[in-house]
Amino acid sequence: MERPKGKHAWTVKVGEKGQIVIPKEARQIFGIDPGDTLIILGDDEKGMAIPPKSMLTSFAALMFQEPSEEEENE
Repeated sequence: MERPKGKHAWTVKVGEKGQIVIPKEARQIFGIDPGDTLIILGDDEKGMAIPPKSMLTSFAALMFQEPSEEEENE
């Protein structure tokens, strides 16, 4: 099966302590370096996601921004 451009899939094993190893190719593609902190997002229906660190700042900004007047009136 041919993979669409920009789409990737890897398998990992969960160790006894619940740890996983992120494949080297994935670390290179997403710029994950030793000592980096990652965020793991989860949804009961959709599963888990580990967004690239470039999204961490924008995600945090969205989470902690003040609500707009429209949002306060909902």
